[in-house]
Amino acid sequence: MLEPSNNNELPPIPAKKYFAIGEVSDLCGVKPHVLRYWEQEFSQLSEAIQRRGNRRYYQRQDVLLIRQIRALLYEKGYTIGGARAHLDSNVSKNDVTKSKQLIRQMIIELEGVLNLLK
Repeated sequence: MLEPSNNNELPPIPAKKYFAIGEVSDLCGVKPHVLRYWEQEFSQLSEAIQRRGNRRYYQRQDVLLIRQIRALLYEKGYTIGGARAHLDSNVSKNDVTKSKQLIRQMIIELEGVLNLLK
């Protein structure tokens, strides 16, 4: 498991549309039961896609949101309520942060493709 202060060392998010809960757990450095708990506490996560036998499938923006929640709780020391309030009050800032994270992720993926082509 990654240490809380190592959020920058999380693996890059693969170019997939949907992620199973185990994949999200590995990508975000939190255990699956923590993700299920966070779904109950954060309304933004409660919209995670569920299909076939109540299996959870997350999209890329959900993974980014989970990483942001992880940073708020583990790195910045927010409580669950404080993190929820922070996310609710910074909707437009979250959009900018998500955009920056998506761009950073795309750059990493494109550099990987470039290395493969070389």
